[in-house]
Amino acid sequence: MEHYSDDKLLSMFREEDSRNYAYNLIVRKYQERLYYHIRRMVITHEDADDVVQNTLIKAWKGLPKFKEEAQLYTWLYRIATNESITFLNKKKKRFFIPIVDVEHELSQSLESDEQYSGDEIQLTLQKAILTLPEKQRLVFNMRYYDEMKYDEIAEVLGTSVGALKASYHHAVKKIENYIKKD
Repeated sequence: MEHYSDDKLLSMFREEDSRNYAYNLIVRKYQERLYYHIRRMVITHEDADDVVQNTLIKAWKGLPKFKEEAQLYTWLYRIATNESITFLNKKKKRFFIPIVDVEHELSQSLESDEQYSGDEIQLTLQKAILTLPEKQRLVFNMRYYDEMKYDEIAEVLGTSVGALKASYHHAVKKIENYIKKD
């Protein structure tokens, strides 16, 4: 598959005769990255697949109005992040449980997930990440796993770089403390 720039893909998407092809290329280019970003939030493979599908549907519907004020992938990450948060909030409301218990449930799901391929250290890290408040978890995942720059994360989350650096620092400290006590 030829590698197209985001500008080229968006240009192709604007043309009626190449819209579907361009969208398929966008999906191929970003689906895996979006999946892992979402998976780190919702934990289970099945839930991540559902949220990815919702993300891609929203992207399809939103692309005609996309103004390119942001990079394509940060725009997609923002949709994926919002869809993940919406999914977790619905899960919390559906079972009438506090978010702390949702985190515990996610941690239990992680241990029993046959799709999870990490070793014991990776499992401990994932459990530590699940103890973080939602924003810190998002910032940590995007910075540590997705290797996003702070200005890119700021664009996705709509917050300042300074606040993100503080969130990341606090997240790292909490993870270190969790691992030390484990």
